[in-house]
Amino acid sequence: MKILVCITNVPDTTSKISFSDDKKKFNDAGVQFIIGPYDEYALSKAVDLKEKNNATIVVLNVGGPETEPTIRKALAIGADEAIRVNATPTDAWFVAKQIAAVAKDGGYDLILMGRESIDFNGGVVHGMVAELLGLPSVSPVMKLDLEGTKATIAKEIEGGKELLEVSLPFVAGCQEPISEWKIPNMRGIMSARTKPLTVVEPVAVEGNVVYDQFSLPAPKGAVKLVDASDPAKLFDLLKNEAKVL
Repeated sequence: MKILVCITNVPDTTSKISFSDDKKKFNDAGVQFIIGPYDEYALSKAVDLKEKNNATIVVLNVGGPETEPTIRKALAIGADEAIRVNATPTDAWFVAKQIAAVAKDGGYDLILMGRESIDFNGGVVHGMVAELLGLPSVSPVMKLDLEGTKATIAKEIEGGKELLEVSLPFVAGCQEPISEWKIPNMRGIMSARTKPLTVVEPVAVEGNVVYDQFSLPAPKGAVKLVDASDPAKLFDLLKNEAKVL
């Protein structure tokens, strides 16, 4: 079995975000980058499947050389080899086209990725990749069990869960609790240094998105404390000021 896991290189949620070039470009100076949390669930599930099915895991990232520490962490967690598409990800369509180009002739039985990245939160790449490859796509996947060439999947829907059976190959967008995150051990960290990381050039894709300007969310307003003995005041604030009642 051969599994492709697509990972994003995203800012840590504790990072302070700012913009440059008249707010047209993200300022990455001093920002700590990590594997996208949902992608890490996908990778952890792939490691589980590797142990049970003697699988080979290939991780794929679309990004410049600065993403290689993130890729090496994925290798330390349990991936066997890595591919980096040498391009700056501009939008979901661009990323999907790069993933599909790599996956097309790779002989992958399963393509896993997070349900969405935590920087743009689009949640559409898995569907685009599946469409480009002519494969089924399921997201968000909370549980995935394999039996031969069949997968039993539990996915989240409004108001509950849906159980599905899907034949390999397919594309899955993953989320918790599909697997517990894996912490790389010293052996994994050392072996990651010598695992193969192949750099490929991107396929040509016509750009669909132009960023006009970025902006930060409005700052939160001041908190008003209400004494527990005065519920009438709380009710008044909620009704007349917050207007939630």
